[in-house]
Formats: sequence, structure tokens, C-alpha cells
Amino acid sequence: MKRLFDLVLVLCSAPFWLPVLLVLAMLVRLRIGGPILFRQNRPGKGDEVFELLKLRSMTNDLDRQGNLLPDAQRLTSFGRFLRATSLDELPELFNVLKGEMSLVGPRPLLMEYLPRYTPEQARRHEVKPGITGWAQVNGRNAISWEEKFKLDVWYVDHCSLWLDLKILALTVLQVFQRKGISAEGHATMPAFLGSSGPCAGGNTKTTPR
Repeated sequence: MKRLFDLVLVLCSAPFWLPVLLVLAMLVRLRIGGPILFRQNRPGKGDEVFELLKLRSMTNDLDRQGNLLPDAQRLTSFGRFLRATSLDELPELFNVLKGEMSLVGPRPLLMEYLPRYTPEQARRHEVKPGITGWAQVNGRNAISWEEKFKLDVWYVDHCSLWLDLKILALTVLQVFQRKGISAEGHATMPAFLGSSGPCAGGNTKTTPR
């Protein structure tokens, strides 16, 4: 039922989101450069790896040593707009069509985080990752990693069609209000180092959403 719900909603809304995506893709090419899409391997249901698609919001600017500059320095004004409105997430609808993601579920995080989860936190991978989720409508990047994971696991235990509809409605409201876009002092969130230690509060590397 959840898979059917995803397909029907994405396909029926395609005449609305697809033209917007094409226009944004052209603007990314003009204002940020190529490639238009940000592609990165992420773990899905059962830790199965898939390639996440997003609109690019950062430049590829390097420091004198040839290393990428911190995210906050590479994030353009247009990129900030894309992130604030969550429009950079539109290409993930193709991940949903391919069956790699769902509209609602725990957000797919970095591969390097897998060994850092506690057994309870790892339960977030018992369902498909989502474009939005229970943690996203209850603080997004303004809450701690531990709070995020508790909300993710709660969703795993309580997921239903009605809960998904509620989360989608709250997501629309949150996008307009632009709440919880980033943690204080970071472009998005500090890196997750594991629950046994603090998050990398002073780390300049931030986590792609």
C-alpha cells in the first residue's frame, strides 16, 4: 500500500513538479555550474546502497592545498534558497519512482555513519528512507542527532498511511515557514560521530541532507 501510495502521488503530481525541476536545473547550471545534480551513495532499507539525487547547491571551490572549502563557504546564495525551500530535494522523486526511497521515512544519511549507530538507532534502516520524515517535521536540523534517531525509530514502529499523510501536510507547512534548516553555526548539521561521543561541533565539515 505504501509503495502504491508513493507511485500514485508522484506520478499524478508530475505535471506540477517536473516543469519546476527543469527550470531549477537550468538555473543551477547558469548560477552554480555543472554538474547540475549532486550524486552520492547512501544506505537504504536493509543498508542496501543506492545513489541519492539532489540539485547541486554548492560550488567546487578549493583551498590552496587543493581541498574542498568548508560547506558554508561553498554554499551559494541560490544554493541557500534551494535548501531553505527544500527544492534541492526534487530529484529524489526519481529515487522514489525507482523504489529506492519513499516519500516519507527516515532521511538517508552518509555511508560512514553505519558503524556508528547503536543497535536501536540502526533500526531506522528497517524501512525505506524518505524525502521527508517524522524527524524532519519535529525539528529537522535544529535538534540533536540522538533526538533525530529516536524520532526515526518511533516512525518505524508507528508508520501508517495516515501518519504519512500527516507528515506530508506538516512538511508543506514547514517549508513555507522555513524552520530548522540548519543547526546553529553549520550549513546543515555537524557530522555524527556516534552516540558515545559529542557531535563534531567544531568540525567545519557538515552533513549533506
